[in-house]
Amino acid sequence: MAQAKQERRGLGRGLSALMADVDTTAPQPTADTPRRAETFISVDRISPNPDQPRRTFTEAALAELTSSLREKGVIQPLILRRDPSDVERYQIVAGERRWRAAQRAQLHEVPAIVRDLDDTEVLELAIIENIQRADLNAIEEAAGYRQLMDRFGHTQEKLAEALGKSRSHIANLLRLLSLPESVIEFVRSGDLSAGHARALVTSEDPAGLAAKVIKQGLSVRQTEALAKKTGALKPTNINDSPIKDADTKALEKDVAAALGMKVTIAHPPGSEGGVMTIKYSDLDQLDELCRKLSVTTGAGKV
Repeated sequence: MAQAKQERRGLGRGLSALMADVDTTAPQPTADTPRRAETFISVDRISPNPDQPRRTFTEAALAELTSSLREKGVIQPLILRRDPSDVERYQIVAGERRWRAAQRAQLHEVPAIVRDLDDTEVLELAIIENIQRADLNAIEEAAGYRQLMDRFGHTQEKLAEALGKSRSHIANLLRLLSLPESVIEFVRSGDLSAGHARALVTSEDPAGLAAKVIKQGLSVRQTEALAKKTGALKPTNINDSPIKDADTKALEKDVAAALGMKVTIAHPPGSEGGVMTIKYSDLDQLDELCRKLSVTTGAGKV
């Protein structure tokens, strides 16, 4: 059985195929609209996915959905799989919020599509469904992208193509994860927008500036100006070394020409290691650098 799973995935079962069942942006079917083959399953025989990435379901959103289900029922079917520990039960792959609301609405059964999925595919689908949610904040969305890249080897290009996002959108959100936890929490709580946070990414003191931005109620443009005024991240002391031979200088020029950006190489005499600093002027240039590095290292292959 395990071998069959591996062969099926190896034959091209990838991100786009999995997404076919969690396209929350598509128009929802109505009572008169033909739907994919589905069945109705008792809510008592369904359990949530223990590895569900999203752990918070707001009371207001659940109450609103519950009211809608009482009036119209569950229009969009849940995606389920057989529970690995009990063949008489089912485990949620996508649609936990609908299942919770259905329980509150005292519905006895819900429409569902049962799929044969392994643990890896279940987690992948759960992450994709969360990314597609309209109420996801920037940090949650970025964390979803990072999970898909780290756990399943998807590249930014692959995610952009499959999810209908621009590559720069994904790259800009991923940069937010490099911010201090205190700033990330400001974005989660809504005290800072994603635009504010992006302006702080290259700041020397993002946490301090974030507190100032919130206190003064600064706009994104004002935040960008403040971050620029206070200076970007300072290079390490090794880059300040005045000792640089002709070969190092020539290499700096070659790399700078290839990247189209300013490059500084610090290679202390007698040392095997050193530091290379690439300076970018804006986020678009950083995005271009990431693209070039991805192509050079072969990271674009999935």
